[in-house]
Order: sequence, then structure tokens, then C-alpha cells
Amino acid sequence: MILRSAIFNGRVLRCLAAAGLVVGATTVGAVAMPGAAHADDQDFAPASTATIHPGVMVTSPVGQCTANFVFGNGNKLYLGQAAHCTGTGSESETDGCKSKSLPLDTPIKIQGASQPGKMVYNSWLTMHENGEKDPNTCAYNDFALVEIDSDDAGKVNPTVPVFGGPTGVREAGLPAGAPVYSYQNSGLRQGLGLLSPKQGLNLGDNAGGYTHEVATITPGVPGDSGSGFMDADGKAFGILSTLNLEPAPGTNGVGDLGKEIAYANKYGDGKGDGVRDISLQDGTTAFHPPLPLPALGSSAPRADQASDSDSDNSSDASTATDNNPAQSAAEGAHRATPDRGLSIAPRQPEPAPAGAPKAQPGALGGL
Repeated sequence: MILRSAIFNGRVLRCLAAAGLVVGATTVGAVAMPGAAHADDQDFAPASTATIHPGVMVTSPVGQCTANFVFGNGNKLYLGQAAHCTGTGSESETDGCKSKSLPLDTPIKIQGASQPGKMVYNSWLTMHENGEKDPNTCAYNDFALVEIDSDDAGKVNPTVPVFGGPTGVREAGLPAGAPVYSYQNSGLRQGLGLLSPKQGLNLGDNAGGYTHEVATITPGVPGDSGSGFMDADGKAFGILSTLNLEPAPGTNGVGDLGKEIAYANKYGDGKGDGVRDISLQDGTTAFHPPLPLPALGSSAPRADQASDSDSDNSSDASTATDNNPAQSAAEGAHRATPDRGLSIAPRQPEPAPAGAPKAQPGALGGL
């Protein structure tokens, strides 16, 4: 995790610039858009055997992030990731209208794929091209699309692991205290799946609805950048973008997916990349959240029962009673819009030992 100098009064850092990461003691009404596609409109692999799905690792020359959801238009399929996952600017650059990025067609290694994908849309690059001036759009429009190679199309399923769904795109604001769900997959977790499912609370929407401030049981870590978020109905509403320093330290800034898709569909074909008319692909498995967290402001402890993949993690659930991180953050959060500043970086691949075989595109090695 990298601390950065602040801009916009600098109290929140974007999940940006990869560096050699040494992480110790990690505690662990939107704009109209095309509706989400029904899963039966696309011939997907079974959810139980698909190797490409929401939550897989996506790795660029900058570092490793996490794919949020599956998108499609026509016969093409895409994985969503954060635009900053290919950012090349300095650590203090968090304004997407000014920050630099690798170019379109940059190859992206996709976990579970035999071929690399390629980045065909990046909101930062598009905002540069458009000369975007709206400060909220510049600060929070953090979305990119990676086209999945046709050779790997038969390995794709859009279902979010553990939770199921998504069931569409949320097109309205998210009330304070609403439960939120996310599947995050940083390589720092060393493949421990029980640490990937997250649930928490929305603390409130800011910047004209372009960002949601959320608190989850353990916040995102380097490599979680770009992870998707769903509401209590399984509607996809956001993408992990920042780690907040205030007003509630340890909470996350989540960009509004509906607004980001709308921007992509309006401007995404400026250079013929053909990403207009993209739509979220619904999961083939019903959304099934775990027991809800206590209501915002409630003194009741969190239920001991966790999600399906957390059933063996009883100690984590049992300690989340009097010191529920999401609950305490929600109770202490101010209503002021958080400033930009501190970031969860893409996790940079570690150098391979001398003589080690080179990692192949689509494989887990080299992260």
C-alpha cells in the first residue's frame, strides 16, 4: 500500500501506481444506459468450471489488479478493470483527466485464460481525448475494458464467486447504511479464497453520485483495485478505486458503475475501438448474500454466521461484534465529501528467481 501526497486537499489515495510492494501485517438517479444482458443471451461456460469470471486477476506491465464484472457487445466479451490499473504517472496523479496511462491495445494477462486480453477502453484516455472538464468525472471516472481473446470465450462465466449475480446495474443512488458485497482477489492473499468475499455498509454517496464511500470487514489491499461491488439485490453499483484517509480512515471509495458505463457508451468509440453499446452480463447463478450486517447506527453485533466460503473463518466473524470495522466507520463518518489522496496500488509482479520458467499469459505465475 502506498501513501501519496494529496491533491484535492489530498486525504485519499487512488489505488494507483505500482511500486515494489512490501506489505506487512495487512488487516486484512444515474445516467440512462443499456440494460444488463440476460445470461441466456450468451453461451457461457458453467459457473462451476469457468476459469474466467468476475474476481480473476488481471495483470498489466504496471501491476496486478482484480476484474470486476463481465461485459459484452455483440459477439465480444470484456472484463472490467479500473483505469488506474494501467496508470503510468507519478504517485500523486489521481485526476483521470490529467493522469497518464498505457495506450489502448496494451496486452493484459488474464488469470484462467490461455491468451492475453487487450485493453480496448480506458476512461482516463477517453477523458484526455474529449478534453473533459467536469471535476467529478475527472476525479471518479475510473473504468477500463479488457477484450477477452476469442480463443478463451468458451471459458467465461459472468457469475460473481460466492455471492452469485450480478442481477443488473443499479441506476439510482445507494442509501447510507445499505449493505454492500464485493469479491476481491489480490495476489497478496496467496490464493486463500476465504479472504476474498467482503461485505460491509455504504456510508454515503458523494460528488453528485459519482462515488460511494463504503466500509467493509477488512478494506481492500494492493491488487484489489478494480473489484466490483453489488447491493443487497445483487445489482452491480461500483468499482473499487481508492482507500480513504478521512473522514473515516480505512474505508474505500467506489466509483459509480452506472455513470462509468454511460460515459463509455457515449464516448468509447472515439478512435474506432468499438466499445459502445456495452452491457453488463448477468450472472447465471442467483444472487445469495450472507446474513446482513447490523443497520447503520445499530448497537447490535454482527451475526457470527458468514458467507459460504467464510464458514471456516469463525474467529474472524466472532471478533466482529463490539469492534465491527464497518459499523464503527459508519457511525464515525462525516458527511463531507472525502478528498483525494491515498492509494491501493496494483500489485507489481515480483522478479522471478534466476532460472525460473517464464510465466505464460493467462497463468497465475509471475504475480
